[in-house]
Amino acid sequence: MTAKNDETALSAKPAGESDPLRDPSLYFNRELSQLDFNFRVLAQAQDPQMPLLERLRYLCISCTNLDEFFEIRAGTLRHAQDLGLTPGPDALAPATVLSRIHDRAAELVEAQYECWNDVLRPALDEAGVRVLARDSWNWKQTRWLRAYFRDEVMPVLSPLGLDPAHPFPKILNKSLNIVVVLKGRDAFGRDGNLAIVRAPRSLPRIIQIPQHISGGPHDFVFLSAVLSSFVDELFPGMQVKGAYQFRVTRNSELLVDEEEVDNIALALRDELIGRGYLRAVRLEIAGQCPEPIVRSLLKNFDLNENAVYRINGPVNLNRVTQVYDLVARPDLKFPPFQPRLIAGVDAMFDRIGQGDVLLHHPFDAFAPVLELLRQAAEDPSVLAIKQTLYRAGKDSPIVEQLVQAARNGKDVTVVVELRARFDEEANLDFADRLQEAGVQVVYGVVGYKTHAKMLLIVRREGRQLRRYVHLGTGNYHAGNARVYTDFGLISANPDIGNDVHLIFQQLSGLAPAIKLKCLMQAPFTLHAGVLMRIDRETRTARAGQPARIVAKMNALNEPQVVRALYRASQAGVRIDLIVRGACTLRPGVPGISDNIRVRSIVGRFLEHSRVYWFANGGQPDLFAASADWLERNLLRRVEVGFPILDPDLAMRITDEAIGNYLSDNCNAWELQADGEYLRLVPQADATPHSAQAALLAKICT
Repeated sequence: MTAKNDETALSAKPAGESDPLRDPSLYFNRELSQLDFNFRVLAQAQDPQMPLLERLRYLCISCTNLDEFFEIRAGTLRHAQDLGLTPGPDALAPATVLSRIHDRAAELVEAQYECWNDVLRPALDEAGVRVLARDSWNWKQTRWLRAYFRDEVMPVLSPLGLDPAHPFPKILNKSLNIVVVLKGRDAFGRDGNLAIVRAPRSLPRIIQIPQHISGGPHDFVFLSAVLSSFVDELFPGMQVKGAYQFRVTRNSELLVDEEEVDNIALALRDELIGRGYLRAVRLEIAGQCPEPIVRSLLKNFDLNENAVYRINGPVNLNRVTQVYDLVARPDLKFPPFQPRLIAGVDAMFDRIGQGDVLLHHPFDAFAPVLELLRQAAEDPSVLAIKQTLYRAGKDSPIVEQLVQAARNGKDVTVVVELRARFDEEANLDFADRLQEAGVQVVYGVVGYKTHAKMLLIVRREGRQLRRYVHLGTGNYHAGNARVYTDFGLISANPDIGNDVHLIFQQLSGLAPAIKLKCLMQAPFTLHAGVLMRIDRETRTARAGQPARIVAKMNALNEPQVVRALYRASQAGVRIDLIVRGACTLRPGVPGISDNIRVRSIVGRFLEHSRVYWFANGGQPDLFAASADWLERNLLRRVEVGFPILDPDLAMRITDEAIGNYLSDNCNAWELQADGEYLRLVPQADATPHSAQAALLAKICT
């Protein structure tokens, strides 16, 4: 597997710019880099050392990620192309990037279906988990599936024959459809040609065949296979010459002009209604579909050949993830684990009073955060609770505790980010629920998504008020806390508490820029604070002193930060970047970035924590943050970077998130100067080390 991004030749020379560090050859394209992350995810599915059903799950994740990539990144690029926007630091025009996306995505799609058809499906079959192809059904299975089609599927279908009275229907984003080629005449004497059969959302995409019918406890078929097999029953008296699955992906980026609306919640609800029918960006279609039909579909969706992907299998392959949930086979999955629970969780205010608490999810349980909020909701000494919510999940216990706190007479303020992508509807719903309970709901700041993760509790203790805070790198989402790596800090430090208080005042009111003592805040001081600390290491190295930077994040593309890192490298600063996904910085360029190493960790859990570490002349400066080093996070969002002031907790993060991850030689991929990621493997004389496995081992001993 390669992930090359060779649109420009490596060069350390200026390209007509006064600053040689602006040379486009020094920057990978963000979209192409993000797309390549999915090859690393797919590699997990291809790894025979992984449990079989986990490999299936990784395959589905790579498919789902690709869907979202087209919905957001490709959709945004097409919009930029329409507007004639200027290329980014890599100097690639949107049209060029879209063309290269097609070529690279086609490689990924081919690899995904090879993995499914040639590797995972046969291996699952051998393990007794069978996803049966149409040509493998026996007569008993066929009879049962035909009855299932007639009883459960056919009554909710509305086939549409295409003719002047029945134009091409609207096709919902990512919905399963069958285009049917017909011959003959119907009851009205109309000649058959083409028809569209849309699968309603109410139908399960994976159907389990009863064991007494199939003979196996875990036998499944795709709904798409059932539709294609029995579609002739929808057109009695006509001959079905062919039936071909297709799926269209549409731009899902909502564009609400916040300056022009009186109520962002109402405007967003209106936008959500039409989201499923926005501009098409991709067409997936069965590989054997005749070219005239492909061209007809492309014309209908206003797409060109660069947007079509011919599929060797079900167009909705990611739906096979349901098999993972339906099959109770612990031997084919990761061993379960019980997150570590800190001492004193039953009396959180006393526990925090003894010193700061650090949580490293999912190895540490999310329960202390839930308990802190629950105890605050019930404690008569608690006067006020303030919280940001970006993603909280369905039936969130966080929302329930905030509702309870309001009912108990606390002053509760919640900053709800309505524009959290793909969670807009859920956030609107729980915002309504909070308001109904008497919570003061604020929708953040116009033009800036509120992505900071903050909880503030004001409690009366004797004759004074004391502030307790939780700050995190991840969302207040109990489900994600089981599968994402994140850090959370719970503290009663007065300076940190006052900073959080000031930020909440700023978000809920119309406060001017504020001066913070401990925290860095985007869009005001976080970007400048990161640049200042990089420059400080640069000056230290130029003075002949040891200098070092280590940063862990999800993505990196902010040009000023990249140039600052290049300058630091040139000065001799050793820099290690642990970047899960997109990285536009090109490491290993002689004279520019030869002191920079970039690695990506892909393992059992989704790497999500953000940590910035600066050597600072022997007195390390350590921050955890809600922000990646992306333009949007540093300049166009409300984000928070918070210092780890307790030396023991700072050392713990240094050990667990820095030294541990830099030692990983099992799940680490190292970015090369040509854009390729090379997977690290333990050398003959080296002990295999997986960072996530090492952290799991700690909680199991």
